[in-house]
Amino acid sequence: MYRKRATTIAVVMILVLAAFAAAQTTRKELHFKVGHRASISIVNQYGPISVKAGPVKRVIVTATLYSGKVEIDQSKRGNRVSVLSHLLEGADASTGRVDYEVLVPADASVTLHSTTGPLHVERLRGDVILEGSTAMVDVRDVNAAHVHVKTLNGPVTLTNVSDGYVEVTSVSGDVTLTAVNGAQVHVNSSSGKIHYDGDFGEAGQYSLTSHSGDIEAIAPSYASIDVVARSVQGRVENDFPLEPEHTSFVTRAGSAFAGTVGKAASSVKLLSFSGKIHLKKREQ
Repeated sequence: MYRKRATTIAVVMILVLAAFAAAQTTRKELHFKVGHRASISIVNQYGPISVKAGPVKRVIVTATLYSGKVEIDQSKRGNRVSVLSHLLEGADASTGRVDYEVLVPADASVTLHSTTGPLHVERLRGDVILEGSTAMVDVRDVNAAHVHVKTLNGPVTLTNVSDGYVEVTSVSGDVTLTAVNGAQVHVNSSSGKIHYDGDFGEAGQYSLTSHSGDIEAIAPSYASIDVVARSVQGRVENDFPLEPEHTSFVTRAGSAFAGTVGKAASSVKLLSFSGKIHLKKREQ
């Protein structure tokens, strides 16, 4: 009997706490009318931000607040929209959390900042700037845009990003690029791993650099690249038959190689100090 009563009390307490939490949750929806190539900025200390292409000439921001310790500041000046999570005294990662779901015109430029994230951008063709500390970053289906990502240790994933300029900087987060090509694609990580799976486009400059993290670049047999790969202390492997070329350093089997594949349409540099590098041919 005592055990049954204790269980009942525990269930009641859980329901009470859940009801209290629900009562603290507030949902707000903001609407802004914008013109061609609008600029959208969202700063959120704690919580995710998801941005997708939506209606033409309109920005719709749906924000879920989890306590009264945070407020939403908003402003619109001309074609620029700014939204900020304003933390009040005593707010922490739990009470200061805000979840954002945002719809913007596909040609809008977007700047997002969140310490914890995650940050998600999808189906845009405007410039994208994403910054976070531990935030997971996910960018997909972006075309003809500048994409800049900067994180400390959050993982970064870019998928189907084409015909643009890509720059990713990470201290220790892993970076994964799938079907990413453009005029310039630069990735730099201190200790995170870098994984590229694509075709290196045409007439692009690709630079994948990690101080101690491994680099794996997968490309099809028809890839057209001028490639240089070097690791000072790590091992370097290559699956492609290369036409050798002269370099400013000594190429040694297992630590460095340089050469061309096909018509060498794109320039590829794979550089690490102590990480392993593998230029891998995709299995058909």
